[in-house]
Amino acid sequence: MGAGHAHPLHLPGTSPVHRMPAEVKIVAAVLLVVCVVATPREAFPVFGGFLLLLGAVWVAAGIPPGWIARRAVIELPFVVLAVLLPFTGEAPTVVWLGVTLSEPGLLGAWNILVKGTLGVLTSLTLAATTPMRELLHGMARLHAPTLVVTIATLMLRYVDVIVAEAGRMRVARISRGHDPRFLWQVGATARGVGALFLRSYERGERVHLAMLSRGWTGRMPQLQPGRTSAAQWLVGLSPVAAGVALAVTGWVLT
Repeated sequence: MGAGHAHPLHLPGTSPVHRMPAEVKIVAAVLLVVCVVATPREAFPVFGGFLLLLGAVWVAAGIPPGWIARRAVIELPFVVLAVLLPFTGEAPTVVWLGVTLSEPGLLGAWNILVKGTLGVLTSLTLAATTPMRELLHGMARLHAPTLVVTIATLMLRYVDVIVAEAGRMRVARISRGHDPRFLWQVGATARGVGALFLRSYERGERVHLAMLSRGWTGRMPQLQPGRTSAAQWLVGLSPVAAGVALAVTGWVLT
């Protein structure tokens, strides 16, 4: 159970961005998103500057833009909401290609789209350069609630076990004639989900007893001791300084 867990949002590498302490990258990502949100929506060129800033981080980390673009589709539900706003917003309106659109709705759609996209790209950059296990250790070093970090760590460690168990149960059902394509088979699928829950609960009880017998005290061990140096914080937060400058520029331009 101590082995690493691969994640589809993580892109392994040895770049300086990958080697940066996780807590530094977490703080930098949060502050950069705050800068994006604080930028006035009318400062259109400034958002291009944020994209260039993220592009510079991608180059330093060796992240292909296509890799990021394929995973950015997770924001599609927000894009659908943004598309509807120009048609449902208030006056004043403009006519474009024979279609009447709301000016506040257009600005609202732009605000959601550009800030949501930049937030998603920032999160993907953090996930691409930081394994999930290091993210959890970084949260612990930032003094996040111990219970939250512990629950997230245990979920990470045992989600693969549960997925494998679900796969074995599915193969067993299919070998006994179960065909999930038919609607009348939904009952068997529901019973399988219930059985998976019971097996997972029982396995969790056994694992907890084993942990207690080995001295579990309710806190995850700190596997990466040491303090983050001031130089690491300075280098890691340098994109945030650029983000603050962009946000201030946005307010000056508007």
